[in-house]
Amino acid sequence: MEYLDFELPIKELEDQLDKCLIIGQESDVDVSKTCKQIEKKLEETKKNIYKNLTAWQRVQLSRHPNRPYTMDHIKGFCGETFLELHGDRGFKDDKAMVGGLGKIDGQSFMIVGQQKGYNTKTRQYRNFGMANPEGYRKALRLMKMAEKFNIPVLTLIDTPGAYPGLEAEERGQGEAIARNIFEMCRLKVPIICVIVGEGASGGALGIGVGDRVLMMENTWYSVISPESCSSILWKSWEHKETAADALKLTSTDMKKQKLVDEVIPEPLGGAHYDRETTFKTVEKYIMKSYNELKVLSTTELIAQRMDKYSKMGEFKE
Repeated sequence: MEYLDFELPIKELEDQLDKCLIIGQESDVDVSKTCKQIEKKLEETKKNIYKNLTAWQRVQLSRHPNRPYTMDHIKGFCGETFLELHGDRGFKDDKAMVGGLGKIDGQSFMIVGQQKGYNTKTRQYRNFGMANPEGYRKALRLMKMAEKFNIPVLTLIDTPGAYPGLEAEERGQGEAIARNIFEMCRLKVPIICVIVGEGASGGALGIGVGDRVLMMENTWYSVISPESCSSILWKSWEHKETAADALKLTSTDMKKQKLVDEVIPEPLGGAHYDRETTFKTVEKYIMKSYNELKVLSTTELIAQRMDKYSKMGEFKE
């Protein structure tokens, strides 16, 4: 297990507990009382740390190297029923954007999402979860296929942003994202979006228009990352914590501003502490949303979706 800087008190107590258990195993000394005291202190420390997380600490948790990625969630929901589909039928298969058909609780879904890598080699292979235009065009191709066969769409968002390279711009990155937003607004099947990690900028919006937008507790959703915001405003990354607070990018802030519909709770310490519980909880929220949407007619579905996004950004002074 890797620990973030604010989790070091937890690491110290867990190390103490491990040493205590080893002493008990290697000698005849009864350490059960001491172990219980350490366990109690460990539980209290965890609760105190995780109930008072700052916006920047939640950003750090969303990027935790042990946090489950899109394909982990898909395997957790669908098991062996997931069939991955490839290519945009125009340029190539973007490895940062994955998609395919899978069954969740017996219901077929077209699942699309960004995938990050687990180590240096796979991070490069997946382009760090930053999709090129062909990734967004692949996503749209799969969503239009789902519409054709009346299959609901599920998108899993986890990206630091769309790929900003010259070649991506040459192939129409902005147009590809804008086209996805336009087409998703009028797609004739239910769309459920879940932010499972980072939700940055147009990279997230390219697959982020839905009838229900759900956000996991320790994730973030914003027009820009705290580091980029800090570098623009202060010409340095040193003010990233201040930027994170100012951007109001946490799940609580997003729910308060009515930009997401529901916040999915995570196990104490984050999704990586108990993956099985995380997958079951996310699946429960997905199916709850789908059951609310499946009773609507196509006309009602699109009208509600358009109305939902039309109301965003309305303020009275």
